[in-house]
This record gives sequence, structure tokens and C-alpha cells, in this order.
Amino acid sequence: MAQSRRMLAIKNAREYLAVRPVFLDTETTGLGIGAEIIEISVVDHDGTILFDSLVKPARLIPLDAIQIHGITNEMVRDAHLWKDVWPSLNQILNGRYIGIYNAEFDLKMVRQSHQIYNLPWDFPAGRVFDVMKLYSDYSGSRRWVSLDVAGRQCGISTLTNAHRARQDTLLLRAVFQFIAGQAPY
Repeated sequence: MAQSRRMLAIKNAREYLAVRPVFLDTETTGLGIGAEIIEISVVDHDGTILFDSLVKPARLIPLDAIQIHGITNEMVRDAHLWKDVWPSLNQILNGRYIGIYNAEFDLKMVRQSHQIYNLPWDFPAGRVFDVMKLYSDYSGSRRWVSLDVAGRQCGISTLTNAHRARQDTLLLRAVFQFIAGQAPY
């Protein structure tokens, strides 16, 4: 059973790789209702950074979130608001398959950030695949592991989970490439 899950994960990763996906990661003001995106990065299948930006939230960033990612209210003071960032992001993501580690969370944050500014929900969710779930199937784990743990288990030592969107997006791309049998470096 575990071997068939692993083979299916490899097959799925290779199919996604063939359509040249992009990879997305966010940092947020928190985890719950009302939390919003304060940093987002999109990396192309070949490692090119397509988008990388801080985002000014509608509310102050709580201290507990700052302690995780290190993004301060001072850092986002002059950043663009989500409503101003989204059109460019939407253009980059339109028509592409999108790999996200723990997609459910990031999609929730995109939706909540949209709601703050009354933006229509037009995120291409049908084209999203969850690299965390792929890795779980690949590794045979019955539970999901963090991106940092997945990276270490794949032997990816040049990239670590920094809790910053750009670095984490590059790490998630490398984990995905490892699943697909591609050298992530």
C-alpha cells in the first residue's frame, strides 16, 4: 500500500512538472479568522522569482507572528495593500498550475485577504496542488510534516525553512522536484 502511494506521488509530481507549475508561499499575521497575508512569493518551475513582496496588512502584525517570521510592522509600513498586489499576482497565476505546501492554509489566507478588501474570489483553486500531501504520500507518512522536516528528509541542505515567503517557496519547489525525481539544485 505505501509503495503504491509513493509511486502515485511520483507519477503525479512528474505530471505537474510537465505543465511547468509555479510555486507559492505566504507569511501571515496569524493562523485564524481575520489573519491576512503580509508577504507572498511566487517562483516559476525553473526557479525564477516571479513575484516577491511584502504586503501592508489592514491591522498591526501581532507579536507572536513577528516572533515566527520576523516581519515587523515597520517593515510593511510602506508596502502595497493586498488589493493593490492582487491584480499583478492574479496575472502571474492565471492559467498556471500552482504548487503550495499546505495549500488549504494558504488558500484560506488568500480568501481572507480578499474578504478584507471585498475582492471577488477568482483564485484559480482548481489548478492548485498540495506539495505537503504529495510528500506525505511519497514518504509513506501517515501524518503531514512541516516543510522544514520534508526538506531535511529529502537531503536538501542548501535551503531551509526560514519562515520567509521567498526562501520557503524555493524550498517547497526543491521538495517537489525531489518527489518528481529531479535534482533540486
